[in-house]
Amino acid sequence: MRAIVLIPILAVLAGCVMTPAPAPIPAPQAPAAPNSERVPTQVAVANFEEVVARVEPVAERICREQIPRQNCDFIIAVERDPNAGVNAFQTLDRAGQPYIVFTLGLIAEARNADELALVMGHEAAHHIEQHIPLQRQSAQEGALVFGTLAQLSGADRAGIQQAAQIGATVGRRRYSQDHELEADALGTIIAIRAGFDPLRGAAFFQRIPDPGNQFLGTHPPNAARNEVVRRTAAQFRPS
Repeated sequence: MRAIVLIPILAVLAGCVMTPAPAPIPAPQAPAAPNSERVPTQVAVANFEEVVARVEPVAERICREQIPRQNCDFIIAVERDPNAGVNAFQTLDRAGQPYIVFTLGLIAEARNADELALVMGHEAAHHIEQHIPLQRQSAQEGALVFGTLAQLSGADRAGIQQAAQIGATVGRRRYSQDHELEADALGTIIAIRAGFDPLRGAAFFQRIPDPGNQFLGTHPPNAARNEVVRRTAAQFRPS
């Protein structure tokens, strides 16, 4: 089992529980989450260590099966700042090393190992499904289209740059909800193969803020996520 790494705040543009969709690590930035100054109990820490020991090898095995030429050596890290919020995210460092990062707030918030396992499987799935490079590509395409349209309409340099930035944001968010649901589905499979109950784990979705059905929102409604977990789990278990 890979040792759990304690880290200071990493850039959190890759959050999945309460922050935006995946992107690489650029520079330090803390996720905002009020009323989250929680430190895990000994039971919560034990649950987390158990989940890492059982989920990580399953996630790495599935990763190597699906993307054998990519780095599948996950580093499981814990953000040690108790004020960092209730958050978990998958991201890459500049060398392409995949990280799965949990804040202390999320470890404390999870009520059982099944919730932690589903979250960890979900984050690993983002890397396996290669959502970060897909998001990058979509952002580049959006920036190009919006910037070109601004240039053709006679915008000055500042206007073109602003349009490109808007286009990048639109492109980045275009498929983010689909990516979240894909990660929920594969995360469910990872949790099951690691011996956890994703249906019990999905109760976590009922306690986090529901983003609803927002246009270009980064996350789908919680009900949609629960349904994906339920349908995916049903394929692996007798009715």
